[in-house]
Amino acid sequence: MANPDAPTTAAVVSADALHMHFSQRSRFLGRVTGNPVRAVDGVSFSVAKGKCFAIVGESGSGKSTLARLLVGLLKPTEGDVTIAGHVLSGVSESAMRGMRRRVQLVLQDPRASLDPRMRVEAVLEEALIVHGLGRTADERRQRIMRVVRQVGLDAQHLDRFANELSGGQRQRVAIARAIIVEPEILVLDEPVSALDVSVQAQVVNLLMDLQEQLGLTYVVITHDLALVGHMADAVGVMYLGAFVENGPVSAVVADPRHPYTASLLSVVATSDPKVERQRAITILEGQIPSPRDMPAGCTFHTRCPLAKRIAAESDGGVLPHRCLTEKPAPRPFAGRTITCHFAERLHEPQPATVASTIPL
Repeated sequence: MANPDAPTTAAVVSADALHMHFSQRSRFLGRVTGNPVRAVDGVSFSVAKGKCFAIVGESGSGKSTLARLLVGLLKPTEGDVTIAGHVLSGVSESAMRGMRRRVQLVLQDPRASLDPRMRVEAVLEEALIVHGLGRTADERRQRIMRVVRQVGLDAQHLDRFANELSGGQRQRVAIARAIIVEPEILVLDEPVSALDVSVQAQVVNLLMDLQEQLGLTYVVITHDLALVGHMADAVGVMYLGAFVENGPVSAVVADPRHPYTASLLSVVATSDPKVERQRAITILEGQIPSPRDMPAGCTFHTRCPLAKRIAAESDGGVLPHRCLTEKPAPRPFAGRTITCHFAERLHEPQPATVASTIPL
Protein backbone atom coordinates (compact mmCIF):
# COMPACT_ATOMS: atom_id res chain seq x y z
CA MET A 1 0.00 0.00 0.00
CA ALA A 2 1.26 3.47 -0.88
CA ASN A 3 2.62 5.71 1.85
CA PRO A 4 0.10 8.56 2.25
CA ASP A 5 2.86 10.94 3.29
CA ALA A 6 4.87 10.39 0.11
CA PRO A 7 3.88 12.69 -2.79
CA THR A 8 3.37 10.62 -5.91
CA THR A 9 2.62 13.13 -8.64
CA ALA A 10 3.07 16.75 -9.64
CA ALA A 11 -0.66 16.95 -10.44
CA VAL A 12 -2.97 18.34 -7.76
CA VAL A 13 -5.67 15.80 -8.55
CA SER A 14 -5.48 12.69 -10.71
CA ALA A 15 -7.24 9.42 -11.43
CA ASP A 16 -5.39 6.29 -12.50
CA ALA A 17 -7.34 3.48 -14.23
CA LEU A 18 -10.35 4.23 -12.04
CA HIS A 19 -13.24 1.72 -11.93
CA MET A 20 -16.47 1.83 -9.92
CA HIS A 21 -18.72 -1.21 -10.31
CA PHE A 22 -21.92 -1.69 -8.31
CA SER A 23 -23.05 -5.27 -7.67
CA GLN A 24 -26.75 -6.16 -7.78
CA ARG A 25 -28.06 -8.24 -4.88
CA SER A 26 -31.24 -10.24 -4.60
CA ARG A 27 -33.67 -8.61 -2.15
CA PHE A 28 -34.62 -11.96 -0.62
CA LEU A 29 -31.49 -14.10 -0.84
CA GLY A 30 -28.84 -11.40 -0.52
CA ARG A 31 -26.81 -12.95 -3.34
CA VAL A 32 -25.07 -11.07 -6.11
CA THR A 33 -27.18 -11.43 -9.24
CA GLY A 34 -26.60 -10.44 -12.84
CA ASN A 35 -23.86 -8.22 -14.23
CA PRO A 36 -22.48 -5.37 -12.14
CA VAL A 37 -23.27 -1.77 -13.05
CA ARG A 38 -20.01 -0.45 -14.52
CA ALA A 39 -20.57 3.22 -13.67
CA VAL A 40 -16.90 4.19 -14.09
CA ASP A 41 -14.85 1.87 -16.26
CA GLY A 42 -11.17 2.76 -16.53
CA VAL A 43 -10.84 6.55 -16.29
CA SER A 44 -7.43 8.26 -16.11
CA PHE A 45 -6.60 11.97 -16.07
CA SER A 46 -4.60 14.57 -14.14
CA VAL A 47 -5.07 18.26 -13.39
CA ALA A 48 -2.27 20.70 -12.61
CA LYS A 49 -2.57 23.39 -9.94
CA GLY A 50 -4.79 26.31 -10.89
CA LYS A 51 -6.24 24.57 -13.95
CA CYS A 52 -9.77 23.49 -14.79
CA PHE A 53 -10.60 20.02 -16.12
CA ALA A 54 -14.12 19.44 -17.44
CA ILE A 55 -15.89 16.09 -17.70
CA VAL A 56 -18.82 16.05 -20.14
CA GLY A 57 -21.31 13.49 -21.36
CA GLU A 58 -24.96 12.52 -21.41
CA SER A 59 -26.95 11.58 -18.31
CA GLY A 60 -25.99 8.05 -17.35
CA SER A 61 -22.40 8.31 -18.57
CA GLY A 62 -20.92 8.07 -15.04
CA LYS A 63 -19.95 11.72 -14.46
CA SER A 64 -21.50 12.15 -11.01
CA THR A 65 -20.16 8.80 -9.80
CA LEU A 66 -16.69 9.95 -10.87
CA ALA A 67 -17.18 13.19 -8.89
CA ARG A 68 -17.95 11.23 -5.73
CA LEU A 69 -14.89 9.06 -6.22
CA LEU A 70 -12.72 12.16 -6.46
CA VAL A 71 -13.88 13.54 -3.11
CA GLY A 72 -13.66 10.18 -1.32
CA LEU A 73 -17.40 9.58 -0.90
CA LEU A 74 -17.03 6.29 -2.79
CA LYS A 75 -14.18 3.78 -2.67
CA PRO A 76 -13.22 2.62 -6.18
CA THR A 77 -13.48 -1.00 -7.20
CA GLU A 78 -10.09 -0.64 -8.91
CA GLY A 79 -7.59 2.14 -9.51
CA ASP A 80 -6.51 5.13 -7.46
CA VAL A 81 -7.43 8.75 -6.85
CA THR A 82 -4.54 11.02 -5.89
CA ILE A 83 -5.20 14.34 -4.13
CA ALA A 84 -2.38 16.81 -3.51
CA GLY A 85 0.20 14.03 -3.90
CA HIS A 86 -1.54 11.53 -1.59
CA VAL A 87 -3.19 8.33 -2.80
CA LEU A 88 -6.62 8.13 -1.13
CA SER A 89 -6.46 4.34 -0.83
CA GLY A 90 -3.37 4.78 1.36
CA VAL A 91 -4.90 7.39 3.68
CA SER A 92 -6.21 6.22 7.06
CA GLU A 93 -9.76 6.96 8.15
CA SER A 94 -8.49 9.44 10.74
CA ALA A 95 -6.50 11.31 8.08
CA MET A 96 -9.42 11.53 5.64
CA ARG A 97 -10.87 14.61 7.36
CA GLY A 98 -7.78 16.58 6.42
CA MET A 99 -7.96 15.25 2.88
CA ARG A 100 -11.63 16.21 2.59
CA ARG A 101 -10.74 19.74 3.58
CA ARG A 102 -8.40 19.85 0.59
CA VAL A 103 -11.08 18.82 -1.90
CA GLN A 104 -14.64 20.12 -1.65
CA LEU A 105 -17.76 19.15 -3.62
CA VAL A 106 -20.32 21.69 -4.87
CA LEU A 107 -23.54 20.01 -5.99
CA GLN A 108 -25.92 20.86 -8.80
CA ASP A 109 -28.84 21.79 -6.55
CA PRO A 110 -27.79 23.49 -3.27
CA ARG A 111 -31.25 22.78 -1.78
CA ALA A 112 -30.15 19.15 -1.53
CA SER A 113 -27.04 20.03 0.51
CA LEU A 114 -28.13 23.05 2.62
CA ASP A 115 -30.01 22.15 5.81
CA PRO A 116 -33.36 23.99 5.59
CA ARG A 117 -33.45 24.28 9.39
CA MET A 118 -30.16 26.19 9.60
CA ARG A 119 -29.53 29.85 8.87
CA VAL A 120 -26.74 30.72 6.44
CA GLU A 121 -24.34 31.77 9.20
CA ALA A 122 -24.83 28.44 11.01
CA VAL A 123 -24.22 26.54 7.75
CA LEU A 124 -20.90 28.29 7.23
CA GLU A 125 -19.87 28.09 10.89
CA GLU A 126 -20.58 24.36 10.94
CA ALA A 127 -18.02 23.82 8.17
CA LEU A 128 -15.40 25.69 10.20
CA ILE A 129 -16.15 23.74 13.37
CA VAL A 130 -16.05 20.36 11.59
CA HIS A 131 -12.56 21.13 10.25
CA GLY A 132 -11.29 22.79 13.43
CA LEU A 133 -10.88 26.26 11.92
CA GLY A 134 -11.38 29.38 14.06
CA ARG A 135 -10.82 28.76 17.75
CA THR A 136 -13.28 31.41 18.92
CA ALA A 137 -16.70 32.54 17.76
CA ASP A 138 -15.20 35.93 16.87
CA GLU A 139 -12.54 34.33 14.63
CA ARG A 140 -15.19 32.24 12.91
CA ARG A 141 -17.41 35.30 12.40
CA GLN A 142 -14.52 37.17 10.74
CA ARG A 143 -13.90 34.25 8.38
CA ILE A 144 -17.59 34.03 7.56
CA MET A 145 -17.88 37.74 6.77
CA ARG A 146 -14.80 37.63 4.53
CA VAL A 147 -16.06 34.65 2.54
CA VAL A 148 -19.61 35.99 2.23
CA ARG A 149 -18.23 39.14 0.62
CA GLN A 150 -16.03 37.05 -1.70
CA VAL A 151 -19.08 35.26 -3.13
CA GLY A 152 -21.09 38.46 -3.63
CA LEU A 153 -23.41 38.27 -0.60
CA ASP A 154 -23.53 40.48 2.49
CA ALA A 155 -24.36 40.39 6.20
CA GLN A 156 -28.13 40.52 5.68
CA HIS A 157 -28.04 37.07 4.06
CA LEU A 158 -26.46 35.42 7.11
CA ASP A 159 -29.70 35.44 9.08
CA ARG A 160 -31.77 33.79 6.35
CA PHE A 161 -32.76 30.18 5.76
CA ALA A 162 -32.02 28.48 2.45
CA ASN A 163 -35.66 28.67 1.31
CA GLU A 164 -35.57 32.45 1.77
CA LEU A 165 -32.83 32.81 -0.86
CA SER A 166 -32.98 32.79 -4.65
CA GLY A 167 -31.41 29.94 -6.60
CA GLY A 168 -28.33 32.03 -7.41
CA GLN A 169 -27.93 33.10 -3.77
CA ARG A 170 -28.21 29.48 -2.57
CA GLN A 171 -25.49 28.44 -4.99
CA ARG A 172 -23.30 31.28 -3.72
CA VAL A 173 -23.81 29.98 -0.18
CA ALA A 174 -22.84 26.48 -1.31
CA ILE A 175 -19.69 27.88 -2.91
CA ALA A 176 -18.95 29.91 0.23
CA ARG A 177 -19.27 26.78 2.40
CA ALA A 178 -16.80 24.99 0.12
CA ILE A 179 -14.14 27.71 0.04
CA ILE A 180 -14.41 28.75 3.70
CA VAL A 181 -12.28 25.73 4.71
CA GLU A 182 -9.55 26.87 2.28
CA PRO A 183 -9.46 23.86 -0.07
CA GLU A 184 -7.05 23.33 -2.95
CA ILE A 185 -9.58 21.65 -5.24
CA LEU A 186 -13.27 22.17 -5.99
CA VAL A 187 -15.25 19.40 -7.69
CA LEU A 188 -18.23 21.17 -9.26
CA ASP A 189 -21.07 18.81 -10.22
CA GLU A 190 -23.27 20.67 -12.75
CA PRO A 191 -22.72 23.96 -10.85
CA VAL A 192 -25.07 26.14 -12.91
CA SER A 193 -27.54 23.78 -14.61
CA ALA A 194 -30.23 24.34 -11.93
CA LEU A 195 -30.05 28.13 -12.30
CA ASP A 196 -31.90 30.55 -14.55
CA VAL A 197 -29.96 31.47 -17.68
CA SER A 198 -29.67 35.08 -16.49
CA VAL A 199 -27.91 33.90 -13.30
CA GLN A 200 -25.66 31.24 -14.82
CA ALA A 201 -23.17 33.70 -16.28
CA GLN A 202 -22.87 35.50 -12.93
CA VAL A 203 -22.04 32.29 -11.07
CA VAL A 204 -19.58 31.15 -13.77
CA ASN A 205 -17.79 34.52 -13.59
CA LEU A 206 -17.71 34.23 -9.79
CA LEU A 207 -16.11 30.78 -10.00
CA MET A 208 -13.48 32.02 -12.45
CA ASP A 209 -12.68 35.03 -10.24
CA LEU A 210 -12.33 32.78 -7.17
CA GLN A 211 -10.07 30.42 -9.09
CA GLU A 212 -7.73 33.29 -9.94
CA GLN A 213 -7.84 34.90 -6.49
CA LEU A 214 -7.42 31.71 -4.45
CA GLY A 215 -5.36 29.58 -6.83
CA LEU A 216 -8.03 26.87 -6.89
CA THR A 217 -7.99 23.80 -9.10
CA TYR A 218 -11.35 22.82 -10.60
CA VAL A 219 -12.89 19.58 -11.84
CA VAL A 220 -16.19 20.53 -13.48
CA ILE A 221 -18.83 17.91 -14.22
CA THR A 222 -21.21 19.20 -16.87
CA HIS A 223 -23.22 18.46 -20.00
CA ASP A 224 -22.87 22.07 -21.18
CA LEU A 225 -20.15 22.26 -23.83
CA ALA A 226 -20.49 26.05 -24.03
CA LEU A 227 -19.49 26.18 -20.33
CA VAL A 228 -16.52 23.91 -21.08
CA GLY A 229 -15.27 26.27 -23.76
CA HIS A 230 -15.54 29.21 -21.36
CA MET A 231 -14.04 27.72 -18.18
CA ALA A 232 -11.90 24.67 -18.84
CA ASP A 233 -8.31 24.13 -19.91
CA ALA A 234 -8.83 20.44 -20.76
CA VAL A 235 -11.82 18.17 -21.20
CA GLY A 236 -12.66 14.48 -20.99
CA VAL A 237 -15.69 13.32 -22.98
CA MET A 238 -17.31 10.43 -21.11
CA TYR A 239 -19.50 7.67 -22.51
CA LEU A 240 -20.61 4.60 -20.55
CA GLY A 241 -18.07 5.13 -17.79
CA ALA A 242 -14.98 5.79 -19.93
CA PHE A 243 -13.37 8.68 -21.78
CA VAL A 244 -13.75 8.49 -25.54
CA GLU A 245 -11.82 11.73 -26.11
CA ASN A 246 -9.56 13.58 -23.69
CA GLY A 247 -7.33 16.58 -24.31
CA PRO A 248 -6.94 20.35 -24.37
CA VAL A 249 -10.18 22.29 -24.85
CA SER A 250 -8.54 24.22 -27.68
CA ALA A 251 -8.15 20.95 -29.60
CA VAL A 252 -11.24 18.97 -28.60
CA VAL A 253 -13.88 21.72 -28.83
CA ALA A 254 -12.46 23.40 -31.92
CA ASP A 255 -11.83 20.15 -33.80
CA PRO A 256 -13.60 17.09 -32.33
CA ARG A 257 -12.24 13.79 -33.63
CA HIS A 258 -14.48 11.21 -31.95
CA PRO A 259 -17.96 10.82 -33.48
CA TYR A 260 -19.58 11.10 -30.03
CA THR A 261 -17.82 14.40 -29.28
CA ALA A 262 -18.67 15.70 -32.75
CA SER A 263 -22.33 14.81 -32.20
CA LEU A 264 -22.47 16.62 -28.85
CA LEU A 265 -20.78 19.71 -30.26
CA SER A 266 -23.01 19.81 -33.32
CA VAL A 267 -25.96 21.01 -31.21
CA VAL A 268 -24.06 23.88 -29.56
CA ALA A 269 -25.19 27.19 -31.07
CA THR A 270 -22.57 29.77 -32.08
CA SER A 271 -22.66 33.56 -32.04
CA ASP A 272 -21.42 33.81 -35.64
CA PRO A 273 -24.43 34.02 -38.01
CA LYS A 274 -22.38 32.79 -40.98
CA VAL A 275 -21.18 29.71 -39.09
CA GLU A 276 -24.66 29.15 -37.68
CA ARG A 277 -26.26 29.05 -41.12
CA GLN A 278 -23.80 26.35 -42.21
CA ARG A 279 -24.06 24.29 -39.01
CA ALA A 280 -25.56 20.82 -39.21
CA ILE A 281 -26.84 18.80 -36.26
CA THR A 282 -25.78 15.17 -36.06
CA ILE A 283 -28.57 13.01 -34.70
CA LEU A 284 -27.64 10.25 -32.25
CA GLU A 285 -30.20 7.47 -32.61
CA GLY A 286 -31.37 5.37 -29.69
CA GLN A 287 -30.67 5.62 -25.97
CA ILE A 288 -27.38 5.21 -24.13
CA PRO A 289 -27.06 1.48 -23.30
CA SER A 290 -27.28 0.22 -19.73
CA PRO A 291 -23.95 0.17 -17.86
CA ARG A 292 -25.09 -3.24 -16.60
CA ASP A 293 -25.12 -4.67 -20.11
CA MET A 294 -22.30 -3.09 -22.10
CA PRO A 295 -22.23 -3.66 -25.88
CA ALA A 296 -19.41 -5.86 -27.13
CA GLY A 297 -16.57 -4.22 -29.02
CA CYS A 298 -16.76 -0.44 -29.08
CA THR A 299 -19.43 0.58 -26.57
CA PHE A 300 -20.53 3.43 -28.87
CA HIS A 301 -21.10 1.31 -31.97
CA THR A 302 -24.87 0.95 -31.35
CA ARG A 303 -25.34 4.71 -31.91
CA CYS A 304 -22.25 5.72 -33.87
CA PRO A 305 -22.99 7.78 -37.02
CA LEU A 306 -19.46 7.16 -38.32
CA ALA A 307 -19.81 3.37 -38.07
CA LYS A 308 -23.18 3.59 -39.84
CA ARG A 309 -21.69 5.72 -42.60
CA ILE A 310 -18.85 3.24 -43.12
CA ALA A 311 -21.43 0.42 -43.21
CA ALA A 312 -23.50 2.28 -45.82
CA GLU A 313 -20.41 2.67 -47.99
CA SER A 314 -19.55 -1.05 -47.81
CA ASP A 315 -20.93 -3.79 -50.04
CA GLY A 316 -22.50 -5.73 -47.20
CA GLY A 317 -24.00 -2.74 -45.43
CA VAL A 318 -22.99 -4.07 -41.99
CA LEU A 319 -21.09 -2.27 -39.26
CA PRO A 320 -17.30 -2.70 -39.32
CA HIS A 321 -16.19 -5.96 -37.73
CA ARG A 322 -13.68 -4.15 -35.48
CA CYS A 323 -16.44 -1.94 -34.04
CA LEU A 324 -18.57 -4.99 -33.24
CA THR A 325 -15.89 -7.19 -31.70
CA GLU A 326 -12.80 -5.18 -30.66
CA LYS A 327 -12.79 -2.64 -27.85
CA PRO A 328 -10.68 0.31 -29.04
CA ALA A 329 -7.71 1.21 -26.86
CA PRO A 330 -6.98 4.87 -26.02
CA ARG A 331 -4.37 6.27 -28.42
CA PRO A 332 -2.81 9.65 -29.12
CA PHE A 333 -4.41 11.40 -32.07
CA ALA A 334 -4.36 15.02 -33.27
CA GLY A 335 -3.19 16.49 -29.97
CA ARG A 336 -5.47 14.49 -27.68
CA THR A 337 -6.20 10.92 -26.54
CA ILE A 338 -9.00 9.22 -28.42
CA THR A 339 -10.80 5.88 -28.28
CA CYS A 340 -12.01 5.10 -31.80
CA HIS A 341 -10.91 2.64 -34.49
CA PHE A 342 -11.75 4.97 -37.39
CA ALA A 343 -11.12 8.51 -36.08
CA GLU A 344 -9.11 9.30 -39.22
CA ARG A 345 -12.28 8.90 -41.30
CA LEU A 346 -14.53 11.22 -39.27
CA HIS A 347 -14.01 14.27 -41.48
CA GLU A 348 -14.15 12.48 -44.83
CA PRO A 349 -16.74 13.95 -47.24
CA GLN A 350 -20.05 12.11 -46.82
CA PRO A 351 -21.88 10.56 -49.76
CA ALA A 352 -25.12 12.31 -50.66
CA THR A 353 -27.04 9.07 -50.00
CA VAL A 354 -26.10 9.02 -46.32
CA ALA A 355 -28.39 11.37 -44.35
CA SER A 356 -26.70 11.59 -40.96
CA THR A 357 -27.09 15.33 -40.43
CA ILE A 358 -29.88 17.85 -40.48
CA PRO A 359 -28.95 21.32 -41.82
CA LEU A 360 -30.27 24.25 -39.82
